[in-house]
Amino acid sequence: MIETAPQQETAVLVGLINQNQDERQAQEYLDELEFLADTAGAVVKNKFYQRLDVPHPATFVGSGKLEEIQNYIKIHEIDTIIFDDELSPTQLRNIERELNCKVLDRTNLILDIFAKRAQTAHAKTQVELAQYQYLLPRLTRMWTHLERQRGGIGMRGPGETQIETDRRIILDKIARLKEQLIKIDKQKATQRKNRGKMVRVALVGYTNVGKSTIMNMMAKSEVFAENKLFATLDTTVRKVVIGNIPFLLSDTVGFIRKLPHGLVESFKSTLDEVREADLLVHVVDISHPGFEEQIDTVNQTLSEIDTREKPTIYVFNKIDAYNYVHKDEADLSPKTKENYSLEDWKNSWMGKKNTPSLFISAVKKQNIDEFKKKLYEEVHKIHITRFPYNDFLYDPEWITDSDNTDEEE
Repeated sequence: MIETAPQQETAVLVGLINQNQDERQAQEYLDELEFLADTAGAVVKNKFYQRLDVPHPATFVGSGKLEEIQNYIKIHEIDTIIFDDELSPTQLRNIERELNCKVLDRTNLILDIFAKRAQTAHAKTQVELAQYQYLLPRLTRMWTHLERQRGGIGMRGPGETQIETDRRIILDKIARLKEQLIKIDKQKATQRKNRGKMVRVALVGYTNVGKSTIMNMMAKSEVFAENKLFATLDTTVRKVVIGNIPFLLSDTVGFIRKLPHGLVESFKSTLDEVREADLLVHVVDISHPGFEEQIDTVNQTLSEIDTREKPTIYVFNKIDAYNYVHKDEADLSPKTKENYSLEDWKNSWMGKKNTPSLFISAVKKQNIDEFKKKLYEEVHKIHITRFPYNDFLYDPEWITDSDNTDEEE
């Protein structure tokens, strides 16, 4: 008998062009959704757009567009349709009935990726909690009988419908998961207290901007990193030494636009590393055309966890992949951002802010010494407030490639 590899799931994507997102943004969002689908293991065959001021309350898109999508998935035997925004329970039910195939929204897709990526008990518990919170309002009478997971006998009261039983079971599971997270959070808090007064630095940023690559470079460690979204879910902490000062460096989960609220809530304990950090290193993929919007997304999430005012270094990574359209000197039209060179960006708002901004390539090791010296300088400012009588001589010339040590949490 010949065994064959499982066939990859095929998918189509659907997004809207409206007052909140123009055509360029809608295309960029669906490109990101395609990256998410690829991370989850699906092959995207087509993308559908529709101009609507607001999503259709019953089917998200209009009847004509829904029929167009239906014809396409029948002809090409598509397995899954993925919508770029969160669908209401009514929309989900109606679209499934019309298209007769698996229907996902952005939230569901992200939850699936998180479930696949979670490695530790902490991350798995957080993901499971977010999944059940997403699932609760979407229960239907076609539900696959959750009572089998904990025994149906004695679980159903007189006259109680199946959906009521399933809802109660999920609520019980949510309560137990929250209790588990409280216990894990206490353990994590104890671990953080045991680190003493050592300066803490947290790498933050959008997903897939190179935080784990920078972590590996700085700590000479082997934190998992690849060109996929959400490669890192579990916070990793390493002891790093630059020059003559030791500090703790943490690599945190990446943020993303339209991050499900349930995930933000569930992962707030993971983000305690960011909340308790003394210094943030905000890593940005400058080669991404929408990097400024990604910065805003990260800053918005940081505001939600009360860390926006912390000292921050902006690190614009992937300068080796940055491309721009060179503007002819004879062209007198105003320069657009597509024509900005790296030097133009350095002289823009990045150079005018008080926040330090550095331009590096972690993969190609470009401008790494400059990054280390700036990090050393900022850590030193905090270090001397903690150890005023035992301060080392401030000397950035001590920084060498052999200084870094690696110590897992």
